[in-house]
Amino acid sequence: MSAVPSRADEPEERDERHAPRLTIGEVLTVLREDFPDVTISKIRYLESEDLVHPQRTPSGYRKFSSADVARLRYVLGAQRDQYLPLRVIKDHLAALDRGEPLPGSTPPAAPPPEEDADTGSLTGEQFARASGLEPGQLAACVQFGLLTPDADGRHPAADLPIARAAAGLARHGIEPRHLRVYQNGAEREAGLVEQLVAPVLRARSEEARNRATEKLRELAGLSAQLHGALLEARLRDLLRP
Repeated sequence: MSAVPSRADEPEERDERHAPRLTIGEVLTVLREDFPDVTISKIRYLESEDLVHPQRTPSGYRKFSSADVARLRYVLGAQRDQYLPLRVIKDHLAALDRGEPLPGSTPPAAPPPEEDADTGSLTGEQFARASGLEPGQLAACVQFGLLTPDADGRHPAADLPIARAAAGLARHGIEPRHLRVYQNGAEREAGLVEQLVAPVLRARSEEARNRATEKLRELAGLSAQLHGALLEARLRDLLRP
């Protein structure tokens, strides 16, 4: 993971890195090279969590600098590769902004020691700590079908993005029991996508299955993009006089 520019850079270098030039759509295009699942909604959420600070034009549009993009890369990489919760990442960024070096200038390079390297799973306590969920919130996520542990009560590390989103929503007063609507919607979307790729998945050739995998990823990204756009449009309606 590359080091993130801090706000303590040399003045000339800092001015260049912090010059606002990119729209949020352009930032999305840049980030998707390394983070295919990132969305505009995700970028806006990270801004709402005070992790990145784009400037605003007089008409209200966001303008991102290269330093902003570097911070977003740092955050997304720390979440994906190190399973770090946002509150820890925010502490890292705050330390860098104060000019305080971190060990190796980045989060630890090795995967978290609590993760089972063979199965990619975490105990309930480890999973809750890595996701930012309180134990009661994790139990509620399981109760309402958002997360499914195995027979030993372990959670796959791949489910951390779900848990982190639930933790973030919980901080805004949206409890796990309210999130079934997302689960139901995802199940319906998955059913639609399955119908589209099922014929290719039944093929025995590796090439066909690779094509199906790529198609699944593309459809998943487009579905997330549509969902985010529809939600934002509805929320805009709520703000109109």
